[in-house]
Amino acid sequence: MAAIVFIIVGWVVGLVARAILPGTRHMGLVSMLLIGMVGGIVGGMFAGTFNTGTSLFVVRPGNLVGSAIGALAAVLIVHVLNRSRAHA
Repeated sequence: MAAIVFIIVGWVVGLVARAILPGTRHMGLVSMLLIGMVGGIVGGMFAGTFNTGTSLFVVRPGNLVGSAIGALAAVLIVHVLNRSRAHA
């Protein structure tokens, strides 16, 4: 259940990042959303490792924040890499 929540959080963050990132769009909407989803899952799992005594996939406020930060980080990293590759 929590994996689905992390995917939804990543999807929303990817959608918002797609709307606010400046410059030309080198990536399509679907790829941006997929990167947000993967970042959301990784961020949620990473945040879940700091909760002792529970599994990785638990819906808690800290895990949701970690999921959002992971999704945003993934989208920004791919955006910066695409931008630097386009200028090279």
